[in-house]
Amino acid sequence: MDTLLTGPEAANLCRVTPEAIRQWKRRGHLQPAGLDHHGRPLYRQLDVARAEVRTRKRAGRVLAA
Repeated sequence: MDTLLTGPEAANLCRVTPEAIRQWKRRGHLQPAGLDHHGRPLYRQLDVARAEVRTRKRAGRVLAA
């Protein structure tokens, strides 16, 4: 689960938009684990999954099947 994902890959995994991932980062729900060779943030898969659960729970939504 230490796989690093780009913002769009993380969004695809969670079935949200890339903008949602950027909002999670801005709001402190998700911290980058590093940067790619272009300087774009990379996120650990486990951190993305945890952020998704916290965000959906806070919003009162269930995870999509």
